[in-house]
Amino acid sequence: MEAPQESNQIQSSFKETETPQPFTDLENQRNHELEEVEVIFDYSKRAQWLRAAVLGANDGLLSTTSLIMGVGAVRQDPKTMILSGVAGLIGGACSMAIGEFVSVYSQYDTELAQLKRETRSASELEEKKKRLPSPLQAAIASAFAFSVGAVIPLFGAVFVKDYAARVGVVIGLATLGLIGFGWLGITYGLTKAIGSTGL
Repeated sequence: MEAPQESNQIQSSFKETETPQPFTDLENQRNHELEEVEVIFDYSKRAQWLRAAVLGANDGLLSTTSLIMGVGAVRQDPKTMILSGVAGLIGGACSMAIGEFVSVYSQYDTELAQLKRETRSASELEEKKKRLPSPLQAAIASAFAFSVGAVIPLFGAVFVKDYAARVGVVIGLATLGLIGFGWLGITYGLTKAIGSTGL
């Protein structure tokens, strides 16, 4: 007579231990959603880098083209136009690098101060510091992007001897460069938007 009571007690204890499973499933689902949010945040950082690169390349393209055309209106020989373009490339790249370094360093300093207030252990702080933007890396990337844009109109000024043809080639290359940089930024943005919405 006592055996059925023991088996009932064992079954009831099994039922009690089985009930907390939905709670753990909710925790797992919540953790999974947090991981997805972190992945989306990483994509947005990449988009910021692309935006900075496209803007830097556009700036180099337009600045150098304008400088070459302006100098060419006064002195039409190719050597003067090329030298002015090279000077614009070097000066613009240095200016972009310094400006980007100062901007990103101020952002880095602000975020680091916030991390120091929020973080309790030194090891955790060091781990989070690795995720902060690098001012030096941003400066190098900005200077490189400007240089890539500035080189495009310089090709037209180097290889074409006739002044009228040189001006036409420089304008044509600048137009194609702007179209290419704009297409690159729009394509990347659209594909990321489609990927983030799950379409």
